[in-house]
Amino acid sequence: MLIDFHDLTPSQVYFNLIQTLIPRPIAWVLSENSDHSYNLAPFSYFSAVCSDPPLLMISVGKKPDGSHKDTRVNIEQRREFVVHIAHREMLEDLNESSATLPANVSEVDRLGLATEAFEGSRLPRLADSHIAYGCECYEVQEIGNAPQSLILGRINRMYVADAVCAEDAKGRMKVNAKALDPLGRLGASEYATLGEIIHLGRPK
Repeated sequence: MLIDFHDLTPSQVYFNLIQTLIPRPIAWVLSENSDHSYNLAPFSYFSAVCSDPPLLMISVGKKPDGSHKDTRVNIEQRREFVVHIAHREMLEDLNESSATLPANVSEVDRLGLATEAFEGSRLPRLADSHIAYGCECYEVQEIGNAPQSLILGRINRMYVADAVCAEDAKGRMKVNAKALDPLGRLGASEYATLGEIIHLGRPK
């Protein structure tokens, strides 16, 4: 099957991309609402993009009414945010947090999620998440015809739970991917967890 994107509507392009660009990591983003409660939303157009400075990217669409999503508004106005890597046991809450809610309705409170202080960060992190990145807004760009919000965050600190990491032979942190059990996004309403992990040596 050959699909020519020139013949597709934006919604058809989106559907074809999410069916094929898989699995995608999921950024579960905590930001601060104007009333100091916490917004929480997942985004699977997400990746690391630079190491110097350490930057990650999330791509944020708009609400059904065409207004900016709360995540973008909060990050632009208050600058700090926390990106979590969710694991299998958090799937139901992660999925529920994707619902479109009125501004200042806290998904953290609504779902009864526990938070903990994130050392060095003004914002907390989710207590049950094994990995969290404390970020500040580096740049927000608008791209495409919609447009889409491309949010670049500078990573200032990272939390990794002791239960999912150890030290390798060179003294570096080594994350146990099986113990982390991260979620990946597939197409439509499908998610994935890790299957077989394949170890390869460096190419000669």
